Amino acid sequence: QVQLVESGGGLVQAGDSLRLSCALSGRTLSRFYMGWFRQAPGKEREFVAALNWSVGSTYYADSAKGRFTISRDNAKNTVYLQMNSLKAEDTAIYYCAANMDYYSTDATVYDYWGQGTQVTVSS
Repeated sequence: QVQLVESGGGLVQAGDSLRLSCALSGRTLSRFYMGWFRQAPGKEREFVAALNWSVGSTYYADSAKGRFTISRDNAKNTVYLQMNSLKAEDTAIYYCAANMDYYSTDATVYDYWGQGTQVTVSS
């Protein structure tokens, strides 16, 4: 049983930065993947970034490369998404997710989800 809670969203202007947090509780395992996804109104949920918890390997969508950084704090059981140079098209609800078995950009294979945090970028 794993619970995920996102925080850190808000309203910012284009070019600004935000740092999202995802707090993990329950049975946290040493070998699993954490992912960040986002979903805008009327759009499909899309992959943003992922992290191998045990070794720290990271993966990014093309839209996130060079601007976003996913990281972890093992002692705090927390995953972060640092978002820089935000654009209007980054506006979405951002979700934290956990996959107990393997890395994937496919949202349908993730086992646990947070309730999301809203990120709104105005131009």
